[in-house]
Order: sequence, then structure tokens, then C-alpha cells
Amino acid sequence: MGQPKQFLALAGQTILARTIAVFEQANSIDEIILVVNQDDIDRARQIRSKKLKQIVAGGKERQDSVFNGLQALPADTDIVAIHDGARPLVTVEIIERAIAEAEKFGAIVVGVPVVDTIKKVVSSKQLVESSERRVEETLDRSLLWAAQTPQIFKKEIIVKAYSQKDQHKVTDDAMLVEKLGIPVKMVMGSYHNIKITSPADLMIAEAILKEGK
Repeated sequence: MGQPKQFLALAGQTILARTIAVFEQANSIDEIILVVNQDDIDRARQIRSKKLKQIVAGGKERQDSVFNGLQALPADTDIVAIHDGARPLVTVEIIERAIAEAEKFGAIVVGVPVVDTIKKVVSSKQLVESSERRVEETLDRSLLWAAQTPQIFKKEIIVKAYSQKDQHKVTDDAMLVEKLGIPVKMVMGSYHNIKITSPADLMIAEAILKEGK
């Protein structure tokens, strides 16, 4: 995107400010801890939110950043909701529904059923170098969901999971919980709850917001 995407403008607000504003409106959210790159802390301080209590410097990898955020949690925290700052189209309804499920179940992932046909591809080093890929199998789409955020956990579960963060390379928080053998429940999110990672995603988000208005 040419710059930290969370500070790009989306319908008059930065992506990050718009994301935080949704959590600000959620009654179940008491405090927001924002984790950003060290170089972006000053920009992050310009965001106005009554619930934004702390801004924490991130780490080298995503899981290092989440770990730093967890270290800043108040001692009396019961439930932790971890969300990507680049998902500004999450809704209060999704947040509240997922938190309610986490209070009962302990570990929740928000997601949506996969709509595309997914094929598992394998390749040797030689095939990779020649840009060839071979389909090994077509996965059962009825069993596949695309994980989103927020991912919500009882504090003791996610803190324990992140105590082993250096032992595993993961792409989301629930994977570390899964490594503990703790069941994670999937909760329906929204196909509008996209993560903005490209200029095309930004155009889609703007169109969704325009449609909503």
C-alpha cells in the first residue's frame, strides 16, 4: 500500500480510527489497548477515543505484537478481544455476539463459510522454481471457514496460549489456543468484515460504506 495501511483514509477517517470507533460503541468493551509499530505511536496518539487507554509498541511478528498487548492488560480483565486494525467494517453486533459466546465457551473465532472451491497444491523445490503447481486434492468446502477477527478469549486461556508463542509460527491467535488442545468455537461474522491489504480492498470498503449510508 506504500505506507502503513491502517493510517490510510477511508470515507473521511483513517482506517484505524474507524476500527476503534466501532469498539468504542460496543457496551461490552471497557478498555482498548492499541498496538502499533514504534514509528507510528505519535500518529496513533492523535486518535480520540474515551476507551483507548494505552498505546503499546508492537514486535517483529504479529504474535510478538499481540504478546506485547497482552502484557498491558489490567489485572482484573476477564475477556480479551483481539482485532486487526485493518478490519474497519466489523460491527458492534458481531463484537457483542462474539463476546457473549466467549463468556460461555472460552475461545471464539469470528469467520465466514468459504464460498470458493479450495484446492490443496503441492510442489517440489524444482516445481516452485519453474512456477508450476500441482493439485493434490480438492478440499471439502462445506467444512471450510475463513477466519476473521475479532478473536475472543477468556484471559487465562489466551495468556497461557501466548506463553508458548516462541514454540510455534502461527497466523492467528486461535492457532496458539488450538495448540493447547483447547476447543475453539466458530461464530458467524460477515462477508463485509474484510481486511484491507490492497488498494482494491480499499475501494471495496468504500463501496460497502457508501451502500450502508
